[in-house]
Amino acid sequence: MVFVFGSNEGGIHGAGSALYALQHEGAVAGIGVGFQGNSYAIPSKAVRPHRGGWVVGQTLPLDKIKAYVDEFILFAKAHSELQFKVARIGCQHAGLKNEQVAPLFADAPDNCFFAEEWLPFLQGKQSW
Repeated sequence: MVFVFGSNEGGIHGAGSALYALQHEGAVAGIGVGFQGNSYAIPSKAVRPHRGGWVVGQTLPLDKIKAYVDEFILFAKAHSELQFKVARIGCQHAGLKNEQVAPLFADAPDNCFFAEEWLPFLQGKQSW
């Protein structure tokens, strides 16, 4: 299964599911969006300049996260040969709640599987 994780727009994979994806699923440092290795990054946080580099910034607005989720859903639909294990994106370090983020995945195809905590918000979807 392809591991779908919460990232930041700069691909600073330093904690949570992003760090796991970097260490175990082929995520690439510096790439914060899309398919890489055996993972797919969906940003829930911004980055900001700091001392000549970048650091993780604030949580993105839900409409911006939704745009990234919609890109992922198109990708998942186009790749029915793959299965996707979707982490609770935005619900750890970004500080969002399950009921805010899970419904963004309502149109995800059947090759997407979700954490148990999200199933009450995703009618007819399956857990991983």
